[in-house]
This record gives sequence, structure tokens and C-alpha cells, in this order.
Amino acid sequence: MSLFGLGSRNQKTFRPKKNAPSGSKGAQLQKHIDATLGSGNLREAVRLPPGEDINEWLAVNTVDFFNQVNILHGTLTEFCTPVNCPTMTAGPKYEYRWADGVTIKKPLEVSAPKYVEYLMDWIEAQLDDESIFPQKIGAPFPSNFHEVVKTIFKRLFRVYAHIYHTHFQKIVSLKEEAHLNTCFKHFVLFTWEFRLIDKGELAPLYDLVESILQ
Repeated sequence: MSLFGLGSRNQKTFRPKKNAPSGSKGAQLQKHIDATLGSGNLREAVRLPPGEDINEWLAVNTVDFFNQVNILHGTLTEFCTPVNCPTMTAGPKYEYRWADGVTIKKPLEVSAPKYVEYLMDWIEAQLDDESIFPQKIGAPFPSNFHEVVKTIFKRLFRVYAHIYHTHFQKIVSLKEEAHLNTCFKHFVLFTWEFRLIDKGELAPLYDLVESILQ
């Protein structure tokens, strides 16, 4: 079944789905995620399983949320265009500019689809870097791992903020708002559980975030 009912028209815009890191350990944690999500209890699904390493849990979930946001935005590529979305905004008060601190140090004003493209390329580079997301079981995570994860989630939130502020009516017309809301609820509960996004960053969707956390 295709997300948002857009069928194969947009499949060329999708990136290949990333697999969980850390060998069979990551795969085992992925099974735990799938099983707990299947229960429908999202608050339970985000909690660190007893006896598991928090870095492993953050790593496998980072891949999972990257895939979710990637697919969600991928379904909107015919609506989220440089013409329709010339800047990466979340309502009239918030605009995001792109910088990765390496190749682009001065924040650039770019269209929303370009911002998302830069973001997904950047996240993919982090996920593929074994010094940040180790693939081998027992390999150490870097000392700045939590900061990298926080930056990834902060930027993924911006894609949700743009979708809700700019494209929500389109999603409603496609009768897929329930799916978006469930994905976002899962995202909010996870980032809240592990304090991954500062409160100020949540401002564009603060009322929605509050309603989820209550």
C-alpha cells in the first residue's frame, strides 16, 4: 500500500530505506520497535528496553525516524516545490536556513525541497560514518554521539513543522492526516523521553506537541 495514495509516481524521489546499524544487535532492537509499535502503545514503544544500551537504542531509532520523515516528505514532492515553497518555513514566524558547518558554514536561504535534500544527504552521511554510527557489535560510540543525534532530531522536526504549516490541507484532502499524526506523535514522545529537542525549537508546533504530551 502506498503512503498517501500517491502510488508509484513518486517512487523515483524516494531514497533507499536505511537499515538499522550495529549488526544483529540493531536488527534485534528493530524487531523490538516493530513489536511494541504493533501494540499501539507509543509511550511504551519509545522507552529504553530493560538492559539495553542507550546509544544502541538511540542509533536504531535515529535510522527509523530518518526513514519515516524521508518517506513522508517524499510523498509530497509534487506539492513541495521551489515554486510553491521558495523558503523553508514553518508558518509566518519561522524560517530555516541550511548550514552543515563543514561544506556550508554560512546559513543559506534555500527552498523547502532543497533544504530537505541537503538535510537528508547530511543525515545519510552521519548514518554511514562508522565513527559516529558504528556497525559492529560492541564498537564504541563517539563521545559527542548524543549531540549528533540531537542535531539530527532538531532538523527532522523542522520537516514536520513545514509539512504541518504548509501542506496539511493537502494531506487532509488525501485522507492521510491520521498517518502523519501518528508518525509525529511517535517522534514527539521519543524526543521527549530522551530530551533530544530543546523546548524553544518546538515553538512552531508547540500547541500540537503539548496536546501529545498531556
